[in-house]
Amino acid sequence: MVKMKSIFAIGFTFTALIGMFNSIFDGRVVAKLPFVPHSWLQGLSHRNLMGTDFTDCSFIFLYIMCTMSVRQNIQKLLGFAPSRAASKVGGLLAPPQGAK
Repeated sequence: MVKMKSIFAIGFTFTALIGMFNSIFDGRVVAKLPFVPHSWLQGLSHRNLMGTDFTDCSFIFLYIMCTMSVRQNIQKLLGFAPSRAASKVGGLLAPPQGAK
């Protein structure tokens, strides 16, 4: 029960922070990408930015990319990542790997 409350608190906090940072960095270029993203990613990477230089990066794209690449490493470093045995078992709906 305590873990569920902390998950909701963290979710609420990060939702509020994303909203705040999104309004602060709205329309500002926060990074310059070394590549031109695929056309289906350009809407997210160039969100609310003026101009046609698709190497300009918006805040939300940078946040998503950092979260995806850094989050797991920080969880492992701090000891919050699931153990190897737990990750081998699978999710709630997936049967154990040894079962047929």
